[in-house]
Amino acid sequence: MNIHQFDAIRPFEPEELPEVFDRLLQNEQFKQVLAYLYPGVPVEMIGQKMHQCRTNLEFQKAFCYDFLHNLLAKASLGIDFDCQNIDLKRRYTFVSNHRDIVLDSALLHKLLFDAGCDTTTEIAIGDNLLKLPWVKDIVRINKSFIVERSLSMRQMLVSSKRLSDYMHFVINEKHDNVWIAQREGRAKDSNDRTQEAILKMMTMGGEGSVKQRLLSLNIVPLAISYEFDPCDFLKAQEFQLRRDVEGWKKGSMDDVISMQTGIMGFKGHIHYHCAPCINEWLEQLPDDMPKADFYKAVAEHIDHDIWRGYRLYPSNFVALDLLEGTKAHADRYTDEDRQRFEAYLQGQMAKIQLPNPDTDFLRERMLTMYANPVRNQMSVL
Repeated sequence: MNIHQFDAIRPFEPEELPEVFDRLLQNEQFKQVLAYLYPGVPVEMIGQKMHQCRTNLEFQKAFCYDFLHNLLAKASLGIDFDCQNIDLKRRYTFVSNHRDIVLDSALLHKLLFDAGCDTTTEIAIGDNLLKLPWVKDIVRINKSFIVERSLSMRQMLVSSKRLSDYMHFVINEKHDNVWIAQREGRAKDSNDRTQEAILKMMTMGGEGSVKQRLLSLNIVPLAISYEFDPCDFLKAQEFQLRRDVEGWKKGSMDDVISMQTGIMGFKGHIHYHCAPCINEWLEQLPDDMPKADFYKAVAEHIDHDIWRGYRLYPSNFVALDLLEGTKAHADRYTDEDRQRFEAYLQGQMAKIQLPNPDTDFLRERMLTMYANPVRNQMSVL
């Protein structure tokens, strides 16, 4: 396979970076972002530092790492990473639940660096988030490859095949990792389930049977747990709009607001957990298994590994008890935890901007977001 057959979707190659840096440094919106991130630092100095980055990985170390380090100090109570089930010298396709548009993969990169891994991942990102040309440039510098959405059926087949070929190319020829969410778009109610369509796309590339094609991607289920989801109130708001407004669709700014809120908002504690690579389990599936059964079994296996890997916080158990009107999980939190979570919930509800907020419905939706991880984990433990 030749890298150039993926030109439309792949990250920039090292030799392309200087030209892209120059293009960004001439963009007014990008310069405004720099002024916000690096107050008082001349653009020329930042430009010089960018041009010292010879590879995408060097750019991530020079710019993204410090940004994430500082962000976590301000917007979280710390992050930890359980990667004992994997060998950091091998290359994997991390399939994770989708909590945050930007941070899911970005934080994984910081954690991989801290754990001593010599690379990060290439990131699957939907083109619906890349309306601005400079944003598209930035994500492609940051090792992202593009998932094309809203295509005709025929175009979608061609696009999915190319996407799959590219993922196989990254793992087997570029010898890098891949990160992809288990579903298109975030699970607004935190009921994390793998879409079989994603697995079907993965088996459009590679060689051999569908099983052999998945085996060659070395899939690792990755569980991401946030104590608090900064976008919970936006997700609840979206539930009411979808319920009340026929044909409601997100506006062009909605994703931008979610990205900003998700990055800057308070997250409490954060935990990342790698399950073992699924290859050993995959090997044991019968070779003549009907395809429909195969995809269903793999999706369920990934889901169960993710659910088992959650770290549950007092907020999750309080939410479930409030939702069900019981004290069944009172051994998992204190009265203080409960008061703190109720106060948090009230504060988030107050941020909802709707002309006619249905308070009971919105509260139920937000509690469900925090309760579902408990329900799912309890179903597999």
